[in-house]
Amino acid sequence: MTRLLFDGEDRDHVHTRWRGLIARETFRHRPGLDSAERAALSYEWLRMVNDTVQGAEQLADDPGLLAGLHEWAAIVDGGGGLCTVASIHYNLFLGSLLDHEGAESRDLSDFTTLRRTGTFLCTELEHGNDAWALETTAELDPVTGGFILNTPHAGAQKFMPNTSMTGGPKSAVVAARLLVDGRDEGVFLFLTPLSDERGLLPGVRVRRLPLRTGAPVDHCLTAFEHVLLPRDALLESAHGRLGADGRLRSSLGNRRKRFLQSIGRVTMGKLCMSAAAVGATRAALAIAVRYGDQRQVSGPRAGERIPVNAHRSHHGRLLKGLATAYAMTFLHRSMLARWTEQHTGLDAGQRAETERLIAVAKSWITWQARDITIECRERCGAQGLFAVNGLSEFPQYVEGTITAEGDNLVIWVKAAAEMLFEHQPPRTAPGSPGGTARLTDPRHVRELLAGAEVIWQDRARAALRRGPSGDPVERWNGASSAALEMVSVHARLRAADAFLDAADRAKDPGARALLEKLCLLFLLDQIGEHTGDLLADGHLSGEQVRALPELLDDLLRELAPRMTELVEAFDLPAAYLDGIPLANSGRISLADYSTAAE
Repeated sequence: MTRLLFDGEDRDHVHTRWRGLIARETFRHRPGLDSAERAALSYEWLRMVNDTVQGAEQLADDPGLLAGLHEWAAIVDGGGGLCTVASIHYNLFLGSLLDHEGAESRDLSDFTTLRRTGTFLCTELEHGNDAWALETTAELDPVTGGFILNTPHAGAQKFMPNTSMTGGPKSAVVAARLLVDGRDEGVFLFLTPLSDERGLLPGVRVRRLPLRTGAPVDHCLTAFEHVLLPRDALLESAHGRLGADGRLRSSLGNRRKRFLQSIGRVTMGKLCMSAAAVGATRAALAIAVRYGDQRQVSGPRAGERIPVNAHRSHHGRLLKGLATAYAMTFLHRSMLARWTEQHTGLDAGQRAETERLIAVAKSWITWQARDITIECRERCGAQGLFAVNGLSEFPQYVEGTITAEGDNLVIWVKAAAEMLFEHQPPRTAPGSPGGTARLTDPRHVRELLAGAEVIWQDRARAALRRGPSGDPVERWNGASSAALEMVSVHARLRAADAFLDAADRAKDPGARALLEKLCLLFLLDQIGEHTGDLLADGHLSGEQVRALPELLDDLLRELAPRMTELVEAFDLPAAYLDGIPLANSGRISLADYSTAAE
């Protein structure tokens, strides 16, 4: 089970070093630190990460290794700080430098040794998901041949990167509008030093933002007052090269496409956010299941004590969370593998589809992570609210992954618009409903879910055709609800396919049977909200619809004794679990909390 969850033969390369790193005592919960101290600690941990890798450039250029770092770092003391600064430094900053031309001639040693930490300045106060419209400017200086970086007004301040002096000197990759002789050539990236050992550099203005829950990081507003940059500050590649004559040459005529090409690292960032959400979800479930096994409550007979996990009302919710967490993990693995293939030659069409699928998966995974981590905290009662027990900050951190690298709903709206006509789901009917036994076959239930996707796509297309031709906003409004439901079903279908593929790869028959049963639980839970449509279209019978609750209950009864086995496959370090009072039998006592407070 662990082999299937953690990349099989690649497990040592992708996961072992990070698992070993976060097992160290220095990563245990530290009570009593204020927000500034926790932010500083995030940079201390970042240096430990840097000391662990063979080379920072190799980490930034290895999608599996980079995502693996996020998966394990997310469980450290709430996850937010280390994951955030690592994602920005290695992926958005260093990765952007490596992805553009001239990386081999730049001296990156300050960044690879962390003498300078990298950050990424793209979104502005008035431009978030429409970042291609941002207003920071970098004007070509005809005298020096360099650029003048400037923030034209308060709304163009960069929001909300980690640009303070916490963590030491920093440099940034700044997204700015390239102006040449008054011509707007679109948004490009510029390498910009922000500070040195003495403080902020001339023309750089930084103001700390209020504390954000879930991520102890030095978030700031950042502005530039006519900062002079050298000619090689501009990051160039085929999407845009500035000639000595001041003319921009590009393989892309569209300025928005140039911008999207320049910030291509955002797609890898979506994979990193998915990985972090998956890691946090598995850790929360492991804690909650262990707690439920040991937490004794009054039984049905006088003087009897039984574990709270004995109750279906308790373990049923955790089991559904476990089924979803396995689906999340396998979906993330499949998207990561697909993205890695782009290094071996995906064409433009394939790349666009892959980027869309990664975006859809990121949204679904992070939304599920929020629901499950909240459920796990609730199942642990009041004790789950204490930071020392490792649960209360997971939902807050996951909120950040929902917004990072593109707000989930905006991502899905874009995907829905594209998939409405570009995506053609197979239109093979699931066949006659048959008896209730057919609902015990996960592959048949998967076909039912695929049928639901077709239903919602047809519904969205019909709504779009009915809309007023002269009002595109209202026309889309009429179709958007159905189109978004189509995307939601598609995400779950992709997760189910990845789940079933993993079950097929299981070498042990017992593991295969367990995974298929867990996948069936996931699928039956997903089709519940679509039974009316499936019944109306003849894919389900009335008998099957009535039998569905009982089939789900039977699965929960069968899987309940396997909960511990399912969370043990998550392979969390013993040192991590030992540091959480409510996850350890005999350690839930006043003394534990008193010791932690001291």
